[in-house]
Amino acid sequence: MLAACADGKRIGRIMYRRELFRFVPAAGLLSRSLFSRGLSGADAVSAPLSEAHFPSRLHQFVWRNWELANLERMAETVEAEPAQIQAIADSMGLPAKPALSDDQLRRFYITVIRQNWHLLPNRQIQTLLGWDARRFDFTLKEDDFLDHKLGAKPRCPALRYRTPSREEARKAAAVRATVRETFGEAWDRPGEPPFAFVKHLSETDYSDRRDPNAEIRDGEIDLTSGWSIAVVKGGLLEAAAERLTRYLRQAMGTTIVSDAARKIELNVDPDAGGIRIETTSDHLRVASSSPEGVGRAVAYLQNHLETRGGPFLEPGTIHLEENWDVRFLYSFFALYGDPLMEPETDPFPDGYLEKLVRVGINGVWMQAVLNTLAPSEAFPEFGEGWETRLKNLNALIDRAARYGIKVYLYVNEPRAMPASFFEHHPDVRGSSHRDLWAMCTSVPRVRTWISDSLAHVMRHAPNLGGFFTISMSENHTNCFSHGGTWGTGAPNGGDCPRCAKRVSWDAIAELFTAMRDGIRRESAAAQILHWDWGWGDKLAENLIPRLAKDVIVQSISEWETPLERGGVKSQVGEYSMSVVGPGPRATRNWRHAREAGLKTSAKVQFNNTWELAAVPYIPVPALVLQHCENLSREALSVLMASWTLGGYPSPNLAAAHAYYYRSHASQEEILTDVAVGRYGAKAAPDVVAAWRQFSRAFQEFPYGVHMYLIPTHHGPANLLRLTRVEHKPGMILFPQDAYSLWSRKYPPDVVQSQFRKMSSLWAEGLPLLERAARQAPPSRRRAAELDLAVAHTCRRHFESVANQVEFYRLRALLDEPGAARGRAVQRMREIIDDEATLAKEQFHTAREHSVVAYEASNHYFYRPLDLAEKVLNCKWSGAALERRAHA
Repeated sequence: MLAACADGKRIGRIMYRRELFRFVPAAGLLSRSLFSRGLSGADAVSAPLSEAHFPSRLHQFVWRNWELANLERMAETVEAEPAQIQAIADSMGLPAKPALSDDQLRRFYITVIRQNWHLLPNRQIQTLLGWDARRFDFTLKEDDFLDHKLGAKPRCPALRYRTPSREEARKAAAVRATVRETFGEAWDRPGEPPFAFVKHLSETDYSDRRDPNAEIRDGEIDLTSGWSIAVVKGGLLEAAAERLTRYLRQAMGTTIVSDAARKIELNVDPDAGGIRIETTSDHLRVASSSPEGVGRAVAYLQNHLETRGGPFLEPGTIHLEENWDVRFLYSFFALYGDPLMEPETDPFPDGYLEKLVRVGINGVWMQAVLNTLAPSEAFPEFGEGWETRLKNLNALIDRAARYGIKVYLYVNEPRAMPASFFEHHPDVRGSSHRDLWAMCTSVPRVRTWISDSLAHVMRHAPNLGGFFTISMSENHTNCFSHGGTWGTGAPNGGDCPRCAKRVSWDAIAELFTAMRDGIRRESAAAQILHWDWGWGDKLAENLIPRLAKDVIVQSISEWETPLERGGVKSQVGEYSMSVVGPGPRATRNWRHAREAGLKTSAKVQFNNTWELAAVPYIPVPALVLQHCENLSREALSVLMASWTLGGYPSPNLAAAHAYYYRSHASQEEILTDVAVGRYGAKAAPDVVAAWRQFSRAFQEFPYGVHMYLIPTHHGPANLLRLTRVEHKPGMILFPQDAYSLWSRKYPPDVVQSQFRKMSSLWAEGLPLLERAARQAPPSRRRAAELDLAVAHTCRRHFESVANQVEFYRLRALLDEPGAARGRAVQRMREIIDDEATLAKEQFHTAREHSVVAYEASNHYFYRPLDLAEKVLNCKWSGAALERRAHA
């Protein structure tokens, strides 16, 4: 699920994604309902995009899948021999073919579908993936609205191998010459394998984290030798003790032994009131009021030692009370669609869980589709495979518990169904939306099914942390979910004969009561969060008082915050980091909740947003800390720190961690501590200065552009077009050339100037970070290099967006006579050259850092060969522009 957008006025607010559906035709929520009957009507697309910089469609197929599929599967897809595919690759000078593992192939599926959407018919895409039609259809429908992101499926003719013609061979040789000349020897270096970041984040061993420049100070206690960790048997304390032992030995170079006189003890102390670390010359006591808290206290100690640069502690007591009882987020690399059926692609491996604890996270969430998790007598179609899913869920719950982390399920129910379902259940058919119909929750049988199913989940997964719900998402669920909302009014029940006569707050409160009663039937402890996603003001005012007193109301913190950039006034109606919350909408709904006796939760994005999702974190921790400071004044119980994007254990999350305790340092001290822990004391001042400069630059982001269409996520990988693309842009995945739609409420020239300004300001911070990286000791070098790659990627993406907007503004002048046309051609030539340079630079960054351009619900926005393709595209575009200029 993506998010909502607001104009400057609250009246008439609508969601970005719902607004987007006016531009992007649905591919059919159940793809067979569309593809079986073919495309027709105004939104039908007769032909796929043609890419003239390739010698043929077959060459395009080989190039675009070279990093995504194995040779044998590529050959099978186009009825060729592997040697024939290899020969085409060689003719274009492609580097050595990487052999992809089963894990890599499992994780590539969205990238494969996107890369071939305009190239192959669906049957051949399924062959390339090794899937059947059922799995393909399920993925398009349930994998975070993938069908909508892709847009209408072009009529792609079947692609079959044939021997390239002489002219195609000549063009392939030209491609080979271009890439060899552009990239030189670096072209053949393999770089980091795709998804290598999963391995890095999954590592359980610790790298050296001792700063060689750090020396013990007078009065400090040295843990390097002569210490033992008291034996603890069973449960979370034993797991925490084991982690601490490994950490001290591997990261700090200590010689922990079993019989040393000086002791490190881990204890549960009901009177600790949070975490307590007491240090004397011969005793280190790490305590908390719960076993989970002891694990967090150990993590705090580890962070403290890294900031100090070695295993040195001052004598005395550190005592911190925890703030925001739950801080939970989504996995950085989980597979979204049906993760509990694919345990081999573990969304939360041990090393990743430990890294989350280090940045203060104590909860994780994943999607749940209720009709796959419980059997039902009333609806016998449901529940296939529930035993496997809940078995895998329990395994995850138990493993996460060793780190003091709870698992939460996202419930977006009841999922709408196709017409065929209601042939057997006509009495529950509710409102319609895009060839699907709601299971009407005004029918008691539907509410009973929901209640019983949630009870079933809790009964079979009793240690589940809880659930959060969305009732007004892009998924059609209850009859009101697409009945108009977001503004000051309330939604209606659409064409449902029952709900059309009801008010929304009564029907939705009834649904929430059924959910709550099912969960409470089996658990008094599981937390239940109702997210106000899509609730208009009238709905929120009337619904919140009707909620049970033991649930939590969650609101997106920054919504409705006013801003003005580039002379354009707007307000936040989407996830934002460039605009700091909380805003009026969140504070208003939290007030309603408190008045009704309910606890509250803030939904935030501390790593990245749809402002820029191609990096694991936007390095603007100063803005994150300001948001935390503002939220610390609110009476919040829970912090949801990410949607599907934002789960990377980053310096941003490390900075926010300080605010998870009521007593914390100043923002400047927090930034310095994080910088020291990540780079060492010598480099820290430059790091902090760079972060502050990036934060200033990012506040120029022209918030209010169409973040689901504008190519901030694709940057220099988005191809240039000399003629207007007839295809409508696809949400997130296909920006195309729709610069007017990208700009949305901003004049395009203001979008261009703001991105150019942001790029220029951002560039001022890069030399500081580069100098810091050079000063970082070897033990901190990997993190510094990643930070540099991320920061350079941000700047290049900002610059490329400015280029692309300007390019298409100038393209409109190509038919003008005289000097205006000549000036346009000259500037377009310059932009083409700059885009090729940006693509070349980003190629090297993406090749060395597999995490770049990856996001969990969209997978890779681009791979290195996509950036190399942009170089081909720029060369072809430059030549075509010259021909047009002289025509």
